[in-house]
Amino acid sequence: MSKSKIKLRNLKHYSEADIEANKKIYTEYFDIEMVRNMNEQMFYLLENYYFRPQFIGFEDLPERKSEEAPLILASNHSGMAFPWDAMVFGCGMYRKFDYDQKKLFRVLTAPMLSGMPYMHPYFMLHAWKMAGGVDATFLNFETMMRYEHGHLLIYPEGVPGIGKGFDRRYKLQHFASSFIRMSLKHKSDILWFSTVNAEYVAPLMYSNKTVNRLFNKLGIPFLPLGPLTLMLFFPFAFYLSFPANMHFVKGRRFKPHEMTDKNFEEMSEEEIFEIRDKIQDLCQEDLDNAVKTYGKSPYNLKTLTKVIFRKFPYNTPLGWPFLFHEFERQWHRKQKTGKEIKVYSGWGAIFLFLFRNPITIAYFLPIIGWIILIIYGNMKWKNAHKYFSNESQKHEKDEIF
Repeated sequence: MSKSKIKLRNLKHYSEADIEANKKIYTEYFDIEMVRNMNEQMFYLLENYYFRPQFIGFEDLPERKSEEAPLILASNHSGMAFPWDAMVFGCGMYRKFDYDQKKLFRVLTAPMLSGMPYMHPYFMLHAWKMAGGVDATFLNFETMMRYEHGHLLIYPEGVPGIGKGFDRRYKLQHFASSFIRMSLKHKSDILWFSTVNAEYVAPLMYSNKTVNRLFNKLGIPFLPLGPLTLMLFFPFAFYLSFPANMHFVKGRRFKPHEMTDKNFEEMSEEEIFEIRDKIQDLCQEDLDNAVKTYGKSPYNLKTLTKVIFRKFPYNTPLGWPFLFHEFERQWHRKQKTGKEIKVYSGWGAIFLFLFRNPITIAYFLPIIGWIILIIYGNMKWKNAHKYFSNESQKHEKDEIF
């Protein structure tokens, strides 16, 4: 049996009892107040004084009514880099719509992101899930289609979209068919948006299949090869991003259930793939047009020079380890004492950050810094007694990507 047929069978397999029991993922980690605090105390520095994102066409999003299926948002991923594009889009949209969960979204993420400590931003414990991420398994996808608050975001290129290399930066990789199946099954619309300039967070970095297969055995999806590769001996470079002036351009809204005269259960694999391929071709058209309009100045140096030194170094990759660790420290303190979070960004704050979070020194130590941080991360997850979520363990072979 082909892999695609196995996945289709899995999509239909789960009973209502399975889905009901799995609804714990709605609230198991997600904390809207954490997202709000992270935005207000830290991420605004990255957004306003580094990335300067633009949201084109996102003046509004439809409000989700509990009896309706969620809108499925979909976009291209930036290649060969930590997923800053998704972080910038998510944080910006939450702030733009004032954290209104009826208009906003949860995101399906590759399970390897939540499974490995170093795949979290600066080893922040369960950061992806606390910010609304859900492991991309078929059961989780089916369960989230019943979620009563807001919409759902998916990157249908999956891990290959992140590892496609700079030479294919705006060439959409093969779409997973899962979001088409869910759209057909639940009669949910798909809203495409193009992510432009995020490819320049790690420019001139390329992919090699043989090298990637070796690193897959270590739980690393790919090794970027290029001018910056040797910098990866320093842990801070793993999370490095150039100041790409990201643009998120709202595209077409698709109604897959109107592209066929059959019910989902009656459709063949070939018919589903035909709809997927047609939608991917149209998404590629939208992406090409968005790049022509908004991709001519990927860094927009004119606006960058006006803001880059206002909050230096905390708005740059040199300061991010200090910001993330200090924010996490204060967040855990708030859970215990109720004391409000206040992350300072003055020049003198660097000494306070180092005193409170000495682990941040490791980010700037070649090789030995990685050893220190990996030990630190594993101990941190072990002490939390949730290194892997129950869902990741139970359904790890049921991943979408």
